[in-house]
Amino acid sequence: MTTFDNIKKYSSLRKLSLREVARKAGLSENALYRYNQGIEPKFETLKAVAKVLNVSVSDLSQQYDQEKADNHKKTDVDLAKDDEDIILSFDGKPIPDEDKELIRRLLRGK
Repeated sequence: MTTFDNIKKYSSLRKLSLREVARKAGLSENALYRYNQGIEPKFETLKAVAKVLNVSVSDLSQQYDQEKADNHKKTDVDLAKDDEDIILSFDGKPIPDEDKELIRRLLRGK
């Protein structure tokens, strides 16, 4: 799949149009459509789009597909820590901070 195909796929799963994704990522409304012509986006653009779609850059970029297959490993995330680089999600939507705190309290038994 191309980078554009991956962006379309995750946008559809999140029930967002490509224009909505572009706006939320701080891009012009039609910015993502140029990647349908074989142009690869800059890393910073991919990073912004990935954040909006709550996926990794490697999930979007065909350039990283082989690296992802070669380097696939599980990531250990400690819910006790509030790491801003990790986005926890449920059912394709980010978990709000207040809900994360509730989950932590439930797991601590309080």
